[in-house]
Amino acid sequence: MPNPWTGIGNPYTRQEVVDRLNASLKKGEPIIAAGAGTGISAKFIEKGGADLIIIYNSGRFRMSGHGSTCGLMAYGDANAVAMEIGEYEVLPTVKEIPVICGVHATDPRRRMWHWLGKVKDMGFSGVNNFPTHTIVDGHFRQVLEETGMSVQKEFEMVGLAHRMDFFTIVYVATPEEAVEMTKQGADAVIAHVGTTVGGSIGVVNAVVDWDFTVKRTQEIIDAARSVRKDVFTLTHGGPINTPKDVEYILSKTTADGFVGASSLERMGVEESLTNLTREFKSVGGK
Repeated sequence: MPNPWTGIGNPYTRQEVVDRLNASLKKGEPIIAAGAGTGISAKFIEKGGADLIIIYNSGRFRMSGHGSTCGLMAYGDANAVAMEIGEYEVLPTVKEIPVICGVHATDPRRRMWHWLGKVKDMGFSGVNNFPTHTIVDGHFRQVLEETGMSVQKEFEMVGLAHRMDFFTIVYVATPEEAVEMTKQGADAVIAHVGTTVGGSIGVVNAVVDWDFTVKRTQEIIDAARSVRKDVFTLTHGGPINTPKDVEYILSKTTADGFVGASSLERMGVEESLTNLTREFKSVGGK
């Protein structure tokens, strides 16, 4: 039976989101998911035709002029920030697009079944594992794994969210993580290849090059699809920044689409405001 409330700013079921994404692919369009840290960002991302809006706690820092990596630091309650952006800015603004909530699954203060219930009650259609420890490596990653803040918590959150009928779209950095997330029921796997390059607060030089980006993205896609053929696969980060970059990575891999946060929201604001201000300043005076 169709959900009578969808399409008027209310949440979608997991299957309804899946059906919407498949409809985009059937039309020959890539899936585009976009981060929104403010209501006005969400409003015009929806107008531009994105398939999904994702709320990250990093969006608040990004749209305050700070680097997105702030979202991984102890600069506030990540879960509370994402919920607040959703409740007061994004969910009241969007009309029809499904909205996904970033969930910090390793926060030891949260009973995850209880928190996900609140996320569902707020009207989100799905969840994403952000902040994510999958993009942390080296000695600090080992410390996190050994002290109760393991990526395993993120896997478990995704499995729980799947059972609660959330659409789940997840970040992974390795093929092994892709396999585990897909086993837990993830509907969409995002190959995260590093912090987005460019702009005023992006990294200056690519942490990874294009050869690595293409290779690692396809490895993650292949790993996810080895578990389930119908999983959506998306790209994110590193040198993938502009529409031309997305066109390139999609031509070199079998990915279904792209997730843009800094590359959509922040870059759009930086370029347009800079150019518009310059135009005003160039107007001839008296």
